[in-house]
Amino acid sequence: MKLVSYLHDEQEQLGIWENGSIYGMEQLHPELPNSMTILLNYWEEYLPVIQAGLQNIRNGKLLPGRVLNGSEVDLLAPVPHPTSCRDGYAFRQHVAAARRNRKVEMIPEFDQYPIFYFTNHQSISGPGAVSCMPDHFEKLDFELEVAIVIAKQGRNIRAEEADQYIGGLMIMNDLSARRLQMEEMLLNLGPAKGKDFATTIGPWLVTLDELEQYEIPAKENHVGKSWNLTMRCRVNGVEVSKGNVGEMDWTFAEIIERASYGVTLYPGDVIGSGTVGTGCFLELNGTGKLNDPNYPEQWLKEGDVVELEVDGLGILSNTILKEEDDFSILKRKKGV
Repeated sequence: MKLVSYLHDEQEQLGIWENGSIYGMEQLHPELPNSMTILLNYWEEYLPVIQAGLQNIRNGKLLPGRVLNGSEVDLLAPVPHPTSCRDGYAFRQHVAAARRNRKVEMIPEFDQYPIFYFTNHQSISGPGAVSCMPDHFEKLDFELEVAIVIAKQGRNIRAEEADQYIGGLMIMNDLSARRLQMEEMLLNLGPAKGKDFATTIGPWLVTLDELEQYEIPAKENHVGKSWNLTMRCRVNGVEVSKGNVGEMDWTFAEIIERASYGVTLYPGDVIGSGTVGTGCFLELNGTGKLNDPNYPEQWLKEGDVVELEVDGLGILSNTILKEEDDFSILKRKKGV
């Protein structure tokens, strides 16, 4: 099923997206919560009730309540208030290409353990406008990813059991200000300001039962679920990137195992996959320049419409806007 968070009567609501319509939780069962936060905290209790309610919808048996046209509703991030947000580094192709473009060897530690960084969970948003400051437009980039949300509290979770902690999958765009990112990472810390201003997820959270038809084996010597889901990015209608979720080397189960080592994961924690191979302008520009020194770089600009599409997960569309503030921390530096 596809779970959506949305605005209705200026209030945050929770519902099911089915064939272009949104059904309120009260139509599925009068005792269901109207908040993704509450749902995730009682996931195992409420999920069977929601699944039964969805079956009633499909059979034409509805309780009284609202049915909304999905095209007339402002969708929020499916998980509007994540308790935290980690982003992984799971695609070997992306890592290898980025290092090749910098003319450095592939780092062997990639194949030894999955890694991640913490990004700003308070800057999570869903479909729609993304506002950026002047410095963000210094090499502004998309990153084509998918993400999971944790739906059960756990600590020291083994990879073999980790998939049962996943509430579902959604598309993620880990927007990146590359100028800021590259400067700060010279100090071997980060990324921070190059990443913390915006991350988008959506348009809905797809539960794992709906993705069973796409399941494929994990890569050799890896553990956990994997899915054959084609991933695409379009900028202003032009396709610039294509990959597949099944190309993940490290599975979400393995990332959960490492993330939960000596640490408690909570319902509402979001974990991204990291960028798929070819899934950002930084990689595409680097590869282009490696083959042709005159290759014209492309970065996101004000007014650009960025669409990330993943089989089974929908289309996450964002429009890049400029904030009405010309403040630049780069210009305050000497010599800039």
